[in-house]
Amino acid sequence: MPTISMFQGILIRMNVRGEHNPPHIHAEYQNDEAVFDFDGNILEGDLPTRQTRLVLAWIELHKEELEANWKLAMNKEPLYKIDPLK
Repeated sequence: MPTISMFQGILIRMNVRGEHNPPHIHAEYQNDEAVFDFDGNILEGDLPTRQTRLVLAWIELHKEELEANWKLAMNKEPLYKIDPLK
């Protein structure tokens, strides 16, 4: 699963194997992992509160890019990197 962004020690990944809906990302921080949809809902897992807030802010800023990457992933095409949260 390629990393599409990294900030504040958080890795953001998206599967490229034609994964199922709803569109989502995997966020990892230390030993914690959570799956977020593009509306900022946690589908599974858990991150510390601060990291969850950072991921939610990042999703809000990059929703269109995430949707474009999801389309690429569904077509098994290479994903592009998305800017980190600054």
